[in-house]
Amino acid sequence: MTLRARIDTVSRTAPLDGWTGTSRHWPVAGEDLTVESLPRGAHTARLRAARAGDPIAEAELRSGSDEAVLALTGAAGRHPADAPLVAALIEAAFQRCPDARRLRVAGLGGAPALLGLAAEVEAVSEAPDAIVERALFYQLPLLWLTAGTRAAYPLIRSQVGPQDRLPPLRPPQPNGPFYRRWLPHLGTTLSFRAIDRRHDLALFHGWMNQKRVAYYWELAQSEAELDRYLADQEADPHLFGVIGSFDDVPVGYFEFYWAKEDRLGPYYDAEDFDRGWHGLIGNVEHLGRPKTLAWFTAVTHYLFLDEPRTRRIMGEPRATHRKMLSYCTDAAYETLKEFDFPHKRAALVCCERARFFREVPL
Repeated sequence: MTLRARIDTVSRTAPLDGWTGTSRHWPVAGEDLTVESLPRGAHTARLRAARAGDPIAEAELRSGSDEAVLALTGAAGRHPADAPLVAALIEAAFQRCPDARRLRVAGLGGAPALLGLAAEVEAVSEAPDAIVERALFYQLPLLWLTAGTRAAYPLIRSQVGPQDRLPPLRPPQPNGPFYRRWLPHLGTTLSFRAIDRRHDLALFHGWMNQKRVAYYWELAQSEAELDRYLADQEADPHLFGVIGSFDDVPVGYFEFYWAKEDRLGPYYDAEDFDRGWHGLIGNVEHLGRPKTLAWFTAVTHYLFLDEPRTRRIMGEPRATHRKMLSYCTDAAYETLKEFDFPHKRAALVCCERARFFREVPL
């Protein structure tokens, strides 16, 4: 079967003609890339990848209800160094075909750049196709993370932490930016960077002293008191603070923690690599369900990427906070039980890795 025939056999039920823009991609290895869409009909688009404005590869994309097909032209994908470029084109294809469960990369089954991306090869001709599953692709650390910011530690048991639930030795907190992803449905770039109290204290103070934030966080304090709060956090290996931004404009504050040694740990059967988080939207210009749900999704995605042994993301929102629990439901968090914290009646929520990547659009 020819490559053209393989593209044309895909179901024509998912139009691409709404995609005329440019997406952005951040390979962990190599420079930033952009991918421009050049529609060639309702169900076909030409993708043109560029680095610093210079075109470096092209591909043809055909949409489908369950499977899309990507056909790269030229030599792209045939060398191991092409893996970041191919990953960016695959992400661009999935963004433009949100209903496709998998992507068929035509004629590149077994090609060096696909070996770390495709879990399946289908021999339809002398040039087999690589099959990339969406739910697996978004777990791979080839895009989105800033190079050198995090590295998983070996399983070394630490003596630092609660003596009844000693954790593994944790990696150091990240510094600077560490996650970045283009959100096509919002037309913006979402990013995370570690909070730096030397520069972010005034911003942090302003957010914590908003009435609606203070109700839940109970940190409506002076700058000096909040500086001590952040300093204590810097000395705590089980959590760190994060500024989340849209297009590099600060929007919210988050805390990422290891659940086993957190205050949550005694209330359930915690595993070594369970994670959890708290968050707030401080920039009132960016309130609203679509953007808030984007934060839920991005936080969960990052925490699963950061440590491949993390199987669950846990949470403990107020049991009466119905809006928060509705966001949890939309982001594949299941409510396991209610329990009493010293300061609140809480719901124990859990997001499992397999379910998240299977059900939540990225």
